[in-house]
Amino acid sequence: MTTMRAEQPTPDYVPGHGLLKDKVVVVTAAAGAGIGASVVRRVLEEGAKAVVFSDTHARRLAEAEEALGAEFGADRVRQLVCDVTDEAQVGALLDAAEEFGGVDVMINNAGLGGTASILDMTDEEWSKVLDISLTGTFRCVRAAGQRMVAAGKKGVIINNASVLGWRAQEGQAHYAAAKAGVMALTRCSAIDLAPHGIRVNAVAPSFATHPFLEKVTSPELLDELKQREAFGRGAAPWEVANVMVFLASGYSSYLTGEVISVSSQHA
Repeated sequence: MTTMRAEQPTPDYVPGHGLLKDKVVVVTAAAGAGIGASVVRRVLEEGAKAVVFSDTHARRLAEAEEALGAEFGADRVRQLVCDVTDEAQVGALLDAAEEFGGVDVMINNAGLGGTASILDMTDEEWSKVLDISLTGTFRCVRAAGQRMVAAGKKGVIINNASVLGWRAQEGQAHYAAAKAGVMALTRCSAIDLAPHGIRVNAVAPSFATHPFLEKVTSPELLDELKQREAFGRGAAPWEVANVMVFLASGYSSYLTGEVISVSSQHA
């Protein structure tokens, strides 16, 4: 028998404490209403010198830059269209951070989901999810790592994985394989970059609630997903962003190669 979980209230928003003072942060997939956008806001609240953020949606990027610039200072925010499947665009994104002194923290949030049975999944569906969610993350880790090493920076790289990297779910073979790959990429690149003082970690959310998710997901599925969680609700995007901020900060100075579950569903 499944226990019905009462939905617990979302806690109060936690104010910034200057954890990323003077850091230059780069964030991918950050023009929407989800985790990426929350990460951009959180790093600014935590005192980042500047944030360079990207997405594939030019209009939403421009709108986000204008709004954030008005709130935090136009000299602290830059946006750039970037498709993580394109190596040149990834390089241009990291180059844009040089205006502020070069990347200190790279947050790889870009990913693509989808639902298809393994019996019906096409090569194109498989390849698209893997290229954005896994290979795109690889491209960003490589580009950020190269620049940090060249500049002698003891930087931080944070990848967005998923609890599906640990557990099975119907129709998610491509996405789960990609996110499991992100976890392995995180562990191995952490060892490669450790001699340079660069840390690499990942977060593994279950699902974060935001307006776009509610538009594309049925109320029945949302209720089912909530019931799987210990608190009877999805994470607020800023709750996932808080964990990324912790990993980017000096409070996690001895953590590398770790995947932190932002969910009660570790497996």
